[in-house]
Amino acid sequence: MQSVLDNYLGIHTQALALEAQRTDVLAANLANVDTPNYKARDMDFKAALAAASGQSDGSTLTLTTTQANDLTSAGTLPATDGADSDAALSGGAIAAPDGAGDATAAAAANPTYLKYRVPLAPSLDGNTVDEQFEQSAFAENAVRYQASLAFLNTKLRDLVTAISSS
Repeated sequence: MQSVLDNYLGIHTQALALEAQRTDVLAANLANVDTPNYKARDMDFKAALAAASGQSDGSTLTLTTTQANDLTSAGTLPATDGADSDAALSGGAIAAPDGAGDATAAAAANPTYLKYRVPLAPSLDGNTVDEQFEQSAFAENAVRYQASLAFLNTKLRDLVTAISSS
């Protein structure tokens, strides 16, 4: 079961771990920019984060309704033809599975989220690393990592304030 702290911090802890993994992949690409036949790789971050957060697919979110008369994702009322109120509720909960940290590690370590990058202009020696593109992706990932750290820092600071004021 997911802890209260995990619920409070949200997806940022999982995103932080995956961004660190992506940093390693991009750094390996930059380190091998002159290595013959080296194939550039990148992480499918959206799919890895969806798997780490317990979603089956990163492209869709399920709508969870809390009342029997809530609208569904199609904008209609759920059918209540004699079914009990729990069956009338649509969607499913979006929650991380038990051991959410394990899911993050499994998603990051899973090679299915590492993809080979299609080169824009492959070199004659078979290397597919585009140094400028890799530097740009590395910088973007660093900004996202810093943003996740800032979100976590704010959440933890708010939590400390709440604890110390009571």
